[in-house]
Amino acid sequence: MTVRALRVLLADDQAMVRSGFRLILESQPGIAVAAEAADGTRAVALARELRPDVCLVDIRMPGLDGIEVTRALAGPCAVDPLPVVIVTTFDTDEYVYGALRAGAVGFLLKDAGPALLIEAVRAAAAGDALISPSVTVRLLRQIASASGPDRGSASPLSGRELDVARGIARGRTNSEIAAELFISLSTVKTHIARIQGKLGVRNRVEIAAWSWENRLL
Repeated sequence: MTVRALRVLLADDQAMVRSGFRLILESQPGIAVAAEAADGTRAVALARELRPDVCLVDIRMPGLDGIEVTRALAGPCAVDPLPVVIVTTFDTDEYVYGALRAGAVGFLLKDAGPALLIEAVRAAAAGDALISPSVTVRLLRQIASASGPDRGSASPLSGRELDVARGIARGRTNSEIAAELFISLSTVKTHIARIQGKLGVRNRVEIAAWSWENRLL
């Protein structure tokens, strides 16, 4: 039985970048580039038409920028949202924070290397998230400082939920957390859902911010 390849949409205004990403991704078994877009408006149209498994989106593009594209495809108002990973040269706090708040499940720098790009695509398709290690600490400090006063030392989470929260704060995928804690992938997802409910947060990024804010690491 043939397994369907992961279909990826590339959105970047530089043809050379798109060609490089295509070469990297299609060198891997089980990954195919479904389409390319040179501007944000076209990216949204193609994504809605083709329904790729993952959208790789640049920040600075003509038409709609990467954050607007992310909001349209993965934001709170998106119908049947798609996984979006931002891949950019610019790692300013404004861009990182804005993209993840808009609904992106990953944020990579273009110099992160082929291995991390491939890992980010597979993680996004599996429902996980990945952020470039070089921006993780700075990002989380920014989110924590913007999230208001300290929430206190008393944690509403169980011991195992705290372990999962620490893994998320370190940038681990669900599969990596499962392996580290010797639990199943479905159990990790159950813990994450409970953590979100207890903390009143929407996503992994806010769980990570809470972990840093409360000095779990």
